[in-house]
Amino acid sequence: MASMGQAAGLAAGGAHSAAEQQVDWRDPKRYAWLLGLIVPLLPFMAWGLVQASGVAAFWFFGPVLVFGLFPLLDVIRGLDSTNPPDSVIKWLEGDRYYRWCTYVFLPLQYAGLVFACWKWGSASLGIVAEIGLALTVSMVSGIAINTAHELGHKRAKLERLLSKVALAQSGYGHFYIEHNRGHHVRVATPEDPASARLGESFWAFLPRTVIGSLRSSWHLEAVRLRRCGKRTISIHNDILQAWAMTAILYAALAVAFGPIVLPFLLMQAAIGASLLEVVNYLEHYGLLRQRRDDGRYERTRPEHSWNSNNVASNVLLYHLQRHSDHHANPTRRYQALRHMDEAPQLPTGYAGMILLAIIPPVWRRVMDHRVLEHYQGQVTRANISPRARRRVLARYGSAGQAAA
Repeated sequence: MASMGQAAGLAAGGAHSAAEQQVDWRDPKRYAWLLGLIVPLLPFMAWGLVQASGVAAFWFFGPVLVFGLFPLLDVIRGLDSTNPPDSVIKWLEGDRYYRWCTYVFLPLQYAGLVFACWKWGSASLGIVAEIGLALTVSMVSGIAINTAHELGHKRAKLERLLSKVALAQSGYGHFYIEHNRGHHVRVATPEDPASARLGESFWAFLPRTVIGSLRSSWHLEAVRLRRCGKRTISIHNDILQAWAMTAILYAALAVAFGPIVLPFLLMQAAIGASLLEVVNYLEHYGLLRQRRDDGRYERTRPEHSWNSNNVASNVLLYHLQRHSDHHANPTRRYQALRHMDEAPQLPTGYAGMILLAIIPPVWRRVMDHRVLEHYQGQVTRANISPRARRRVLARYGSAGQAAA
């Protein structure tokens, strides 16, 4: 009886200590996550700036904010590699405030889309301003895929449904299938269409990943449906459901505001999807899981993802840049993702890295030597593009041997 009482006392003491730690520890970014809601408000912000200043160039405010201001803020605000204590992770993930930060994104996202369609349909803007608004809307569309990514990894049916809703604007509903059941299985291997290879430019990666992801997602869904005894072409197909949502959305907007909106909807979808793919490009560039003696790939570890602790981009993207912990714990909520010392680090946040990625010579100058250093000069341990293999080995083989 005494031992049982002692055990109960220890359990009570442990619970009390955890509660005390929760009280003592505060998430320094708790209210900063609300800044992520700036993104779906971009069309309204652009309109407000145009109205206040009379300068039509403010219709381009979206890309200026994402690729101009946020890389600068990453430099000014710097890094934050602090992690929540392990004892508060469960409590932190259970705090529903963080879920609402992502839930509220969606109605704001679609309010901005409807507003943009109203402006395009009214024919009150010139063609340059209309393109500027489309580019601003595409920033929302692209970052909404990241919101869908956060929601799509969760077990709750509501969040999975909201993930599909967030993807409807970009028409990239197959991402829901390929990312969860394809990319997370094959990440950092030559078989993964979403893992970029050393020596592969973004412009070569883009068609490969788009086509490869489409094929992979369709195959994965077909296999799932066969196992369930259902036909591939049916209402049970998650990909067809997602694409139907996009078709209905675009048709409704075209009926409401005129067919003139369709070219701009297609433009924002294409650019938004490209934003996703350029992020895929930089997240695993050149990194490779080695094969074990039995021929299978080793388990995914922190060193198979590029990470960044730049605060501004992390707040904008719901900690997507803590990518190693995400691959280790796919269902872990964004506010609880941790920095990992073993993970290779990018020189700046995703917003700045995207600018480097679209200029291949600059990208190679910044990133190729980091891949080489990560593998201690052994370039053959990297995921090398087959097309560039001869060039990469000729350029880095001797340098790698000298470094080793």
